[in-house]
Amino acid sequence: MAVEFRLTLAGDLSLDDVAGLVGADVTERPRPSGTRPRLFSARLYGTRGFALTVPSGSQGYFDAEADDGTRWEWEPETYVDIDFFMKAGDLVDKGIPNMMKAVAQVLTAPQEDVALVQNGN
Repeated sequence: MAVEFRLTLAGDLSLDDVAGLVGADVTERPRPSGTRPRLFSARLYGTRGFALTVPSGSQGYFDAEADDGTRWEWEPETYVDIDFFMKAGDLVDKGIPNMMKAVAQVLTAPQEDVALVQNGN
């Protein structure tokens, strides 16, 4: 079983800047992925317990449902996602602790609105 977390940052942000915030050092920073200039990625399973993708987009739509059935919806004009993919065996020891450090680092930079979503909900 795998677990995915998505941190969405609203605004017209540079992928280079966001990638610089999420990597612990220059060797861990996500890099452009192939021919897609709006997608960065890094496989850090061995050191951090997760893989990252960092895409940007526009006209976003995100929603989630709370335990009590209420819905949350958000439609940022432009945004950058930081997607963390973790294998079940890495969640407790490496994945979640290192993800929380990366999220805390990203949140030190000024942002408009931010959402952290687990497994799409």
